[in-house]
Amino acid sequence: MIVGRRCFLLAVFLLLAVVAFSQKSKSQLQREKQENLAKIKETEKILTETTVEKKNSIGELSALNKRIEQQEVLMTSIQSEVELLEFDISENNEIIVALEKDVDKLKEEYAAMVFAAQKASGKVDRLTFLFSAQSFDQLMMRLKHMEQYGKARQEQAEAIAKVQQILSEQIRLIQIKKSEKETLLAEEEKESKQLTGLKTKKKTLVRSLEKEEKRLKRDLVETKKAIAELDNLIARIIKDEMERAAAEAKRLRELKAKANKKAEEVKEEEDADASIALSASFEENKMKFPWPASGFVSQRFGRQMHPVLKGIEIQNDGINIQTKQGESVKTIFGGEVKRVALIGGIGTAVIIGHGEFFTVYAGLKEVTVKTGQKVIPNTELGKVVATSEGISELRFQIFKNTTPLDPQKWLKN
Repeated sequence: MIVGRRCFLLAVFLLLAVVAFSQKSKSQLQREKQENLAKIKETEKILTETTVEKKNSIGELSALNKRIEQQEVLMTSIQSEVELLEFDISENNEIIVALEKDVDKLKEEYAAMVFAAQKASGKVDRLTFLFSAQSFDQLMMRLKHMEQYGKARQEQAEAIAKVQQILSEQIRLIQIKKSEKETLLAEEEKESKQLTGLKTKKKTLVRSLEKEEKRLKRDLVETKKAIAELDNLIARIIKDEMERAAAEAKRLRELKAKANKKAEEVKEEEDADASIALSASFEENKMKFPWPASGFVSQRFGRQMHPVLKGIEIQNDGINIQTKQGESVKTIFGGEVKRVALIGGIGTAVIIGHGEFFTVYAGLKEVTVKTGQKVIPNTELGKVVATSEGISELRFQIFKNTTPLDPQKWLKN
C-alpha cells in the first residue's frame, strides 16, 4: 500500500510539472498571438489607406501579402494552442484513469480491513483478546496493534476521500480545457475563412494589375529615374566625405610630425578621433538599432523579381518600409546631417553621416532638420510622404563608405 501511494504521489508531481510547462508555453503563445493581432491591426490600417483612391497599386498588393503572412502566423499560433490543449486533455485523461484505479484499489484495501476487523470482533471479544495476554508487555503490544489498526483504517478512509477530491478536480479541469478547445476551433475556422478571403482578394488584385502592364512599366521607369537621382546624390556625398576624411588624415599626419602643436590643431586631431570612435560605435550596435518607422518591409534588400511584371528584376540598395500616412521617421543613431534634398518622384531625402557609415531616409515631407545639424538617436526627421495612390513608403538605406548594407541585418529583429 505504501509503494502504491508513493507511485500515486509521483504521478501527481509529474502531472503538475507537465501542466506548469504547458501553461508556460500556452502563455507564450497567447502573448505572441496578441502581438501579431496588434501588427494585423496596423497592417489593416495601411491596407485601408491604399484602397482609398480606388486605384489598383503595388502598394496595395504589398500590404495584402503582408496581411496574408500575418494571418498565416495567427493560424499557426491558434493551431499550436489547440495542440497544447489536446496534449493537456490526453494527459488529464491518463491521470483520471490512474486515479480511478487508485480509488478502486484503496476501496478494496479498506473493505478488506473492515472485513478483517468484523471477523476478529466476531471470534473473540476485544477485552478477552487483550486480557488473554500472558504478560504485561504482550498486553501493551496487543493494545498498540489495535490502535494502529484503527488508525490505519481511518487513514485509508481519508486517502480515499483525498483521491476522490483530486479526481473530481481533474474532471473539472478537463471540462474547462475541452471548452477552451471548442472556442479555439471556432476561432480557427473563422480565421481560416478570413485567410481564404484575403487570398481571393489578392488573386483578383494581381489579375487587375496584370491588365495594367503599361501603367506599371511606366511607373517603374519613373521610379528608377528617381532612385538613380538619389543614388547619384548619395554617391557624391559619400565621395566628398571620403575625400575630406582622407585629406584630414593626411593633414593630421603632418601635424603629428611637428613638435609644437597648437591648441586648434589638437582639437582637429580630437575631432578625427571622435569620427573613428563614432564609426566603431555604429558597428558595435549592429542588430540593436531601432526601426526608423513602424510598418512592414514591402521591398527587401538586393535583387528581386517584380511582384507583378514577369521577367523583370529590380535592385534595391536598401529596404522599403510601408507605413501609415503621416508616420514619423526618426534617426537610428547619432551623427551629422550631410544633406537634405528633394528628389522628384520620391520626396525629400535626409542623409546622415556616422563616421564611415551613412544612413539614408528618403520619401519624407515636413522635414525638421537641416544640413550640418548634429542629431542624436531617435531625433524626428519628418513625416512619410503619401503618393497619389495613398501609399506611404520610406526608403531606408545604410552604407559603409560606398558599400550598401542590408538594413534588416542591422536593425532589431
